[in-house]
Amino acid sequence: MTAVTDGWRPRLALASASPRRFALLQQIGVVPDAVVPAAIDETPQRGEKPRALVTRLSREKAKAALKVVRSDPALAGAFLVAADTSVSVGSRILPQTHTVDEAAHCLRLLSGRSHRVYTSVVVVTPGDAFRQRIAEARVRFKRLSESEIEAYLGSGEWRGKAGGYAIQGLAGAFVVKLVGSYSAVVGLPLYETAGLLVGDGFPLHFSWANSV
Repeated sequence: MTAVTDGWRPRLALASASPRRFALLQQIGVVPDAVVPAAIDETPQRGEKPRALVTRLSREKAKAALKVVRSDPALAGAFLVAADTSVSVGSRILPQTHTVDEAAHCLRLLSGRSHRVYTSVVVVTPGDAFRQRIAEARVRFKRLSESEIEAYLGSGEWRGKAGGYAIQGLAGAFVVKLVGSYSAVVGLPLYETAGLLVGDGFPLHFSWANSV
């Protein structure tokens, strides 16, 4: 599909209910026309490595959301963006935290150590071709005191977050060093996402888009 850029653009659906991913797309001038959360089982398979996990889950999210998008006449010809993020210490994949105990365990594990964040993004074209890229970032936390951990737990920012923290919030003060894509740690690698969209004809209105 060749996109027309004179004020018209194809529609785009986001396969995520994450307000962070929605905001990141807005940051590059893309406002999703629809949000289609993909409810899938995100449990890692036995022996599954972090990179393999995000590769699999982002594609499964895209496939699940695509069924909804293609059944909606209002989204005919829409692009679809799906993503998945994993935080790991070594080969150990940390969970999305839903309880205080889970979050506390993750924060104590990350304290004073380096960890890796993997985010896979999938773009599905109007012709149902799947394009995928993975971004990896290395993050090092300062050594956290018990009072800092307790204060962060009290903030509630850890709820539903991979590894029990949100780098764009209070936990940004824990980061000693970050190598890689900041936006990927937040939940959507913008360089990779923009490259996939532009490469398949989705118009992004900033100067370097045509050279991606």
